[in-house]
Parts: sequence; structure tokens; C-alpha cells
Amino acid sequence: MERPVLEVRHFHAWFGNHEVVRDVNLSLQRHKVIAIMGPSGCGKTTFLRCINRMHELAPDARTQGEILLEGENIYQMSPIMLRLRVGMVFQRPNPFPHLTIYENVLAGYLLNNIALSRTEKDAIVEDSLRKAALWNEVKDNLRKKGSFLSGGQQQRLCIARAIAMKPDILLLDEPTSALDPISTAGIEELTQELKKNYTLILVTHNMQQAARVSDDTAFFYMGELVEFAPTRQMFTAPKDQRTQNYITGRFS
Repeated sequence: MERPVLEVRHFHAWFGNHEVVRDVNLSLQRHKVIAIMGPSGCGKTTFLRCINRMHELAPDARTQGEILLEGENIYQMSPIMLRLRVGMVFQRPNPFPHLTIYENVLAGYLLNNIALSRTEKDAIVEDSLRKAALWNEVKDNLRKKGSFLSGGQQQRLCIARAIAMKPDILLLDEPTSALDPISTAGIEELTQELKKNYTLILVTHNMQQAARVSDDTAFFYMGELVEFAPTRQMFTAPKDQRTQNYITGRFS
């Protein structure tokens, strides 16, 4: 069997003395959409942020255990290099307001002082915007600011910015929670195209969204990974009573 793109082994995360993620073990295959769901405060966003070490931005954060990206321990990598390989898209669209659409796509290269020729820049911008299903809408306005775009377009620009660095994994933290239904449908459709090139890990409160877009689903409850299974199996025949209770709305 092919080596997993991401392996998590006995992983714990704390903020101060509060254990937020407890003994998670998980193996993720490439070219899939993996949904992480669970009630508010269950540790799913913290776990997501641990995958690219963004949780370390909190001064009292600490972890124990291993997360392996392509077999390499992420805690033995430089955080900057890790974040080039593990892109992230947040709840609210956040293009850099002072940059043009063109510059926003290239922001990772600019911030890391990676020199590119004009031809390389043009190719990366077009390829990334095409993969984010945005090229045809913005190709004549690349020199306008990213804030010129609608909310859904801004979120796709943020996705283009993340995939411009050619990551192994794309983390999506409730990427449609601030969007209208039409924009949400567009992002959901886009995930199915993106998984041809990347592995997507999607945190969502929306069970219907998880059911629609993901191949596999992880259910977190009170910091614990309760169950991980193919999405269809998770929603039709969950093995743990807590998963069943969540899916049937007995707690949220």
C-alpha cells in the first residue's frame, strides 16, 4: 500500500495545562478530501493548526507525539518550510488588501524572498488561478486589488495563493462559513477538482457538507479522535455511540 501523505502518532496538544487534543492516531492517504467534524471546542481546529505548526503562535502551546509528512517528522523541519508544503485557507477570506490579485497569488514567494523570472511568475499565477477556478473571472483585472473581488472570489484567491506554493496538503478551516450558499457550492465543487493534485483536510461544523465533499471523515469529541472511517460508512453505520449521537443531533 502507498505510504500515507500524513501519519499522526500518539499526538497530544496543550495550551498551558489544558489538554486540547488527546492521543490522536491517524493515517491519511493522498488525493482525498478528509473532513474533520465535531462540536465546538472539541479540538478539531487546534488539531488542524498543529499540522502546519500554526498553534505554536500561542505562547503557552506545547505538543507531544509525532506528525509525519511524507515520512518526515514535521517537528524536525523549519516551520517556514513546513508551511510551504502544508498550505492553509481560513474561515474568512483574507487576501492581502494592499496587494494586487497577481501579487496575492505570488505572496508566498515574495514573503520568502524566492526569486522568479517574469515568465515563471506569469505561469504560476495563471496555473494557480485556473486550479482555483478563478482565472476566467479575473484574467483582465490582475492588477486590481484582491479586495475588489466578491467574498467567494476572495476565498478562491486565497486557495490560489496557497496552491501556488505547490503544497502536499491543503488545510481548509471552515472555508465556507462566511460565504453565501452559491459561493459555498462553488468552493465545495472546487474541492473535488483540487484533490486530483492535493490532499485536502477540511474542518467543518456542517455535517451535510462533510457528507457531500469528503472521502473520509474524522469525528472529534472533547479532544479525542472518536472515529475515523470512509464518509459513507461514518454516516450510515458509525461504530461509536458518540458518533451516532452527534450525527443524529443528540448533541452538537
